[in-house]
Amino acid sequence: MSFEALLHTMAALNDVHNTLLELAEQKKHVLIHNQVEHLTQIVTKENKLLKQIGALDQRRVEAIGAFMMEKGYKPNPRVTVSDLTKIIFNVEDKKALVDKQKQSLATIRKLREINQINQQLIEQSLAYINYSLDLMTGPSEDDVIYQNPLQTSYGTKRPGLFDTKA
Repeated sequence: MSFEALLHTMAALNDVHNTLLELAEQKKHVLIHNQVEHLTQIVTKENKLLKQIGALDQRRVEAIGAFMMEKGYKPNPRVTVSDLTKIIFNVEDKKALVDKQKQSLATIRKLREINQINQQLIEQSLAYINYSLDLMTGPSEDDVIYQNPLQTSYGTKRPGLFDTKA
């Protein structure tokens, strides 16, 4: 009974991760096309899904604990699915569990790759924004802070597009 609950919970976890994967693909498209409103909506959906993952992971831990108690083992919240496969002797059950684990790991691996791409896109976008702001506001005034105020500066400062002292 609890083994079926574990398989069901792992399938639900994989479904949520697949939904996150779809959102990550959408986010990549949104980042490329600079659609900020859509990005906000995607991030809100992702936060809800992350809460679901937390709840499902808790259910997974409880299902593993119940399964271990059924088999006569002391429940341990640190037991992983890999650990569990070592105490399952039924070949069909072990295969079902390993298959669910492989599905989840493959989905999470893809999700990690897309999230790394999205992170690079965000970093590039921020670098471009900072570069654009530097062009509009003129050179940084941080250099003045560390110079001797009595020392005259050679060359003139190019005024920026905006009055940064206002």
